[in-house]
Amino acid sequence: MKALVIPDVHLKPWMFERASELIKEKEADLAVCLMDIADDWRQQFNLDLYMQTYDAAIGFAKMHPNTLWCCGNHDLSYLWQRKVTGHSPIAARTICEKMKQLRESLPDEKQLAYVHRIGSVLFSHAGLAHKFVRQYVPAEQYDNIDAVIETINTFGVEEMWSDLSPLWCRPQYDGSRLYKQGELLQAAGHTPVPFLALHDGLLSCDVFSTYRNREPIGTQTFPIIDTETKEFRGIK
Repeated sequence: MKALVIPDVHLKPWMFERASELIKEKEADLAVCLMDIADDWRQQFNLDLYMQTYDAAIGFAKMHPNTLWCCGNHDLSYLWQRKVTGHSPIAARTICEKMKQLRESLPDEKQLAYVHRIGSVLFSHAGLAHKFVRQYVPAEQYDNIDAVIETINTFGVEEMWSDLSPLWCRPQYDGSRLYKQGELLQAAGHTPVPFLALHDGLLSCDVFSTYRNREPIGTQTFPIIDTETKEFRGIK
């Protein structure tokens, strides 16, 4: 199966339009969105853009109902009342309502989660670290990948609002060993990179984020991953 990854969105509704075109062109079988739909530099008071972007996400979910969604720290910060960089003082109510609408638009509420697995690939917002699994998941579950994912997807703010979690992990910087490294490919966003980069089993996908002046950091390339062979390519 070929999965189209929609990396961190950060108030770019056009990303969903382009992703929909790629699905319709049969470039991939389904999409996985790494979310962080909310927030971008100097857009904290642009409520219309927040609404437009979440509406684009909800429209995409309805048009492509098999899409999987990996919760991002920026989206959850509003649900959990935790401030992050770029936090909007006026958008909280809107985001909470739009997240509810997104969840309700899905055929299965489990499609909105922290971690998803398709074949040999794990998808999460920031990456699933070995140390996080060891710390928070019962030891007897460690080798049962699906059980680990199911357990993590029940967690709340106490477990997930930590530097090791799949919302915040930055293995690109600290060299954290990934869960099942060498066995699984992981696809994650959260950490802006200039181009799609594979290192130690982690495909870094956040190539749509911007500098403070809103100039692109990365190539704005959508990854398409073969979930069986773990091969990938990028498409503009």
